[in-house]
Amino acid sequence: MKQELTIRKLNRNDCIAWDQYVDAHQDGSFFHLTGWLDVIKEVFGHQPHYLLAQQHDQLVGVLPLFEQKSALFGHALISTPFCVYGGVLSDDEKIRHQLETAAFELGCSLEVDYIELRDREEKPCDKPWFRHCQHATFSNTLADNPEAILSGIKRKQRAVIRHAINNKLNWDDQDNPELCFDLYAESVRNLGTPVFHPALFKKLQHTFGERCNTLIIRDASGLPVSGVLSFYYKNQVLPYYGGGTQAARELKSNDFMYYQLMLLARSKGAEVFDFGRSKIDSGAYHYKKHWGMEEQPLHYRIALVNAKRPPNLSSNNPKYRYFIKAWQSMPVGISKLIGPRISKYLG
Repeated sequence: MKQELTIRKLNRNDCIAWDQYVDAHQDGSFFHLTGWLDVIKEVFGHQPHYLLAQQHDQLVGVLPLFEQKSALFGHALISTPFCVYGGVLSDDEKIRHQLETAAFELGCSLEVDYIELRDREEKPCDKPWFRHCQHATFSNTLADNPEAILSGIKRKQRAVIRHAINNKLNWDDQDNPELCFDLYAESVRNLGTPVFHPALFKKLQHTFGERCNTLIIRDASGLPVSGVLSFYYKNQVLPYYGGGTQAARELKSNDFMYYQLMLLARSKGAEVFDFGRSKIDSGAYHYKKHWGMEEQPLHYRIALVNAKRPPNLSSNNPKYRYFIKAWQSMPVGISKLIGPRISKYLG
């Protein structure tokens, strides 16, 4: 007799089985792991609603969800905020459909504005779901040696990297989340974006251990100019939070940093460099295209509950234009104090 499928919320005793399921699933990403439950709940204060599907006492599907509620940015249920990938992992399409139905019912009971699933691969857009994404992700396969890695980069970008090498830059991969955050905070301030809470980088490293690593680039005098916090998962490295000081542009230290990360990741056994998502036609999007990496569109979907139209939290939204300009002129110290109160809703 076939046992009925059961969908319920995750409890702490399920975490090991959940992560083992993610590790074994072909579409399982770093952002499906239960470590994000603690990171997002503790750092940003958002309520988790992790759903799992069971059949014959076996885990057959998972869906990580978080509830974000803000008077300014709306009320949403997202899989997964502050992450580039999310959505359902399941044994088959029927289970996926039932988990998504459960997510919609949960969103209705919570009276959210909308629900968002950050699928990497394209999924059927049956009602109430529809595609709502303007992002692409970039990646490439890492060659076996430094010369081959460099030759696999587009010619103009290779010239930039060689220029950076001539600037006598130094690198340090001894974990330093505090310094990495300081470099990142200055960089996002310069872009007009509120920075995250400084506890984020420490919490990520504490939660994910060796799967989380920082790389710092210093100029010839030893002054830190660029830094990136990266994730290692399965056969991939994912540079996730990266930035630099004003001096980084002239030194080309960010370009040197990503190239050096490729070399380090390959030496650790990584085979794929996942450069993450960027909004199509943005500055970051064109920067990544210059590296010659493979571009893949993302396939996020949303379902409207109380909202009448899809959300528009993009920095290109005209109503945020003056806010961005004001933020760019703000002292870094003040931006670190105010930023976390806003950025917690911009994941």
